[in-house]
Amino acid sequence: MIEMLDKHYEYFHSDKGFGPAVDTRQVSQSKLEYYRGKIPDKLLEYWRAYGFAGYGKGIFWITDPDDYAEALNAWLYGTEFYGKDHYYVIGRSAFGNLTLWGTRTGRSLTINCAWAMIFPTDKSRWMREGKADSLISTWLSGMSVDYPNETDDKGIPLFDRAVELLGPLNHDEMYGFVPALALGGPCRLDHLKKVNAAEHLLFLAQLGERRVMVDIVAEAKKLGL
Repeated sequence: MIEMLDKHYEYFHSDKGFGPAVDTRQVSQSKLEYYRGKIPDKLLEYWRAYGFAGYGKGIFWITDPDDYAEALNAWLYGTEFYGKDHYYVIGRSAFGNLTLWGTRTGRSLTINCAWAMIFPTDKSRWMREGKADSLISTWLSGMSVDYPNETDDKGIPLFDRAVELLGPLNHDEMYGFVPALALGGPCRLDHLKKVNAAEHLLFLAQLGERRVMVDIVAEAKKLGL
């Protein structure tokens, strides 16, 4: 039986139904040391205990940031976020949604690569208050297995049907739309393929404009809410 490091991981793994982990890769001591000070100690604890792995049958992955550094650079280049912080990809969905950690801004960006949308969320206050570990714990415990899913053009969830049609994902794979949605491809099950995740995300980044969505938290702060 897997040992639970804390109540947040236990809630994510057991209560939310993300466990058991799949395609787990052990994280080397040298990598843990390299990322110390760049990402929160809490995430390093999870890495050390559970490795890089998929959850929810592969709908969500805790990732090795090195695997997605090139794609991340391509996605942020030309946006207001490029050079604003040092960002790392700490999580990825089966359909290529990326969760980013910034050394100063925390878990402040999510990229929906299939739809070329960037979602900023102001976490700077939490970082100034020393709550980086809490941002990691609540990220996992607050996640729903439905959140990383993608829906087709009729609003029907795709993940379980994609697994049945195409088979489960390995750690370096994702379900990608072919042709890409940005090229006019339909958002349908029969247009999903299993693709190399890093290569496909880099390809998607080169297709055109990214849409930066409204940061609801920042807008609320401006209004004094």
